[in-house]
Amino acid sequence: MALPTQNNPENPAPPRKKWKRIALRIFLFLVILVVAGYTGLAWYMHTHKEEVLASLTKNLNEGITGNLSIGDMETTFLGGFPGVSVELQNVVLRDSLYNTHKRTLLTAGNAQVSLNVLALLRGTVQIKKVGISNAAIYIYVSPDGYSNTAVFKKKPKQPDGSGGGSSLPELRKFSLDNVSFTADNQMRNKLYKFKVHSLKGALNYTSTGFKADVGLQALAESMAFNTTRGTFMGNKELDGTFDITYNEEEGVLDFAPEKLMIGKEKFIISARLGVGANSKFRINIENDNILWKDAAYLLSKNITDKLMMFDIKKPIAVTCLLDGDFNSSDDPLIDVHATVEDNVLVTPGGDVTHCNFNGHFINEHVKDKGYTDANSAITLTNFTGEYFELPFTIKKAAILNLDKPIATGDFSSSFKMDRLKNLVDDNLLKFGKGTADLKLTFRADVVNYRLAKPLVNGKIAIKDATVTYVPRKLQFKDVSVGLNFTKDDLFISEIELKTGKSTVKMEGSVKNFLNLYYTNPDKVVLEWNMYSPQLHVGEFMAFLGSRQKAKRNIPKSNKGNFTDGLDLLFEKANFDMRMKVDKLYYNSFYATDARAIILLLNNSVQVKKLGLNHAGGTVQLTGTMQQGNTNRYSINANINNVNVSRFFAAFDNFGLDKLQSDNLKGYFSSQANVSGYINSSGGLVPKSMDGRVTFNLKKGKLLNFEPVVDVGKFAFPFRDVRNIEFYDLKGTLDVKGEKVKIHPMQISSSVLNMDVEGTYSFGRGTEIYIDVPLRNPKKDRKITDKEELAKRRNRGIVVHLNAKDGDDGKVKVKLGGKG
Repeated sequence: MALPTQNNPENPAPPRKKWKRIALRIFLFLVILVVAGYTGLAWYMHTHKEEVLASLTKNLNEGITGNLSIGDMETTFLGGFPGVSVELQNVVLRDSLYNTHKRTLLTAGNAQVSLNVLALLRGTVQIKKVGISNAAIYIYVSPDGYSNTAVFKKKPKQPDGSGGGSSLPELRKFSLDNVSFTADNQMRNKLYKFKVHSLKGALNYTSTGFKADVGLQALAESMAFNTTRGTFMGNKELDGTFDITYNEEEGVLDFAPEKLMIGKEKFIISARLGVGANSKFRINIENDNILWKDAAYLLSKNITDKLMMFDIKKPIAVTCLLDGDFNSSDDPLIDVHATVEDNVLVTPGGDVTHCNFNGHFINEHVKDKGYTDANSAITLTNFTGEYFELPFTIKKAAILNLDKPIATGDFSSSFKMDRLKNLVDDNLLKFGKGTADLKLTFRADVVNYRLAKPLVNGKIAIKDATVTYVPRKLQFKDVSVGLNFTKDDLFISEIELKTGKSTVKMEGSVKNFLNLYYTNPDKVVLEWNMYSPQLHVGEFMAFLGSRQKAKRNIPKSNKGNFTDGLDLLFEKANFDMRMKVDKLYYNSFYATDARAIILLLNNSVQVKKLGLNHAGGTVQLTGTMQQGNTNRYSINANINNVNVSRFFAAFDNFGLDKLQSDNLKGYFSSQANVSGYINSSGGLVPKSMDGRVTFNLKKGKLLNFEPVVDVGKFAFPFRDVRNIEFYDLKGTLDVKGEKVKIHPMQISSSVLNMDVEGTYSFGRGTEIYIDVPLRNPKKDRKITDKEELAKRRNRGIVVHLNAKDGDDGKVKVKLGGKG
């Protein structure tokens, strides 16, 4: 059987191979057709270059009211395949008023334009793709509202079913490379400026507008909604994609939520932007892992400066809404929310650790009052944390009016007193046991990041505390204090202090306390009411010495200004004290029912009024004391009918060596106006007294005073010189240092009478003149007539004596009166 051959008509080829040959021939025909067509187009474009360029320029100029010029055109077929692509060079677009404002809307070194082939063959130019590179776009709005975008005419709307409602239905793709974009609205003080590295987009037209997919890489140089307040996102790189929908009837571009890199931070961005007559915009920005300072630096400088009062160490979650109008001269609504969890908040006054809160910033705190710093607020809710290991809770706090900031909020805390060592340096106050509970609300100005003119309401309760005030070495135990804040005043109640032997109960108030504490502590006046059933003054003698400046154990930066503020308050504050003491002790001095009004000023003590019962009599005193290395005092004292022996004993015999309290009996009264010095231990500085003392001694006795006894043995051997009674002894003494001037004084006693005057010195310089009638005063005891007594006083022999210092420093008594 013979095999079939190709030329054998009785054995035709298989149908499958036949169709392959047909398809190959058709494909070759189409290729030849395309090549022939492109060859024809190439010939056409080459031979009609000027006509095409003129047609393209004319077509583009039909839609504008200014001037579009194109320097040159080159054909690039493959770049627009299957259409025709042309490269336009040196493209310049200007509006009709360019010569007035000198801002060119578009300057492009290169513009790639893809043309519709069929339209081109019909002699018209339809653009399907535009790519611009090495260009500058400058949209300008003059102060009077004119814009160079007036260069564009609004084209008539396309009928339904014609491929979409766009004025350029054939434009499907666009791109920008190395293009600077500027929108300069001088009428509204706005400036938007971007450096577009790359922007590529594709358009899909719909019945209502279009949808676009856009990729962007750019530098945001300026996004200033108001140039006087600074720019948002200044000099930040942008990298991301956008899914955009345009509704032509509403004039709105909707940006679906997409990721966008701003600088090194990844955000989710969604937006709604008005175009044309609708200039409103709404932009949502989210980032669930960004540092506080990085978020703050994305906002305008006026807002950033306020937010940078604080810092948050670890990343936080932030959302931001910008809602405004491109044609408005104001900032947009700025609404920022932040969620902080287990973080560290850095403030001008110190760090807050383990903090959790919801933060909110808005520049329209009061609705319809404008988007301004004055109407801005920072709000914190559900705030918990630890401030220098002191736990606290703030349900809500806010900083209002960022032009003149006002802080408001509530504050509560409970802690053990020994934890205050982390806040207050223990070289100022040292805390032991005890507890503190605080519940406060506050309102205060914020000046240079510090509170001023605060108004506080609430209570602080301290119980069973041990406190040492180190600069004066004063220790108090079992301290209980109730502090009640009412607006700007402080009321202090339920204070009980215990030292070694003393117990003091106090209550008081300070007018305008917190304002003065922050602004003028030297004007703080604490009005005290103090009661003590038993007060040992020696335990408080540290107040007589100079107050030592508190040294620091921990650097200042770790404790803010709190220690300094307290130290300055203790140093500068004034105390207006009203005291009542049942029993008062000081060394040998003992008094009862002591009442005083004392004003403690800066390094000085003023005793406005002091009264007490002592030694069976009373003492009243006013005076001052200026503190220093030694303390200078000045007093006016009125001593009435005190037991002279106990009085001398209480004051350690006033520094006299020979005359002791056991030598004296009687009731002593005196008026003294003296000054001098007291050492830091509370003792009188010897030979420092200066002033005048007048005195009166009733029912006085001089007992066993050895200097008199020694003289009496020889001069008056038959008189009782060991028990000398005085009859209403009066005198005036001027004290100056170690010398006492004795004014002429008559001494009438049971042993002898004397007239004395001169100077007594505790050192050298004694010179006393004594006239001694030798007549025995006992002979005249029954005479009551004062004139008769005066006549008899100097009858008989009168001895004139002169007591002076000898060469050995001892006082020598010699015969001889005043010369």
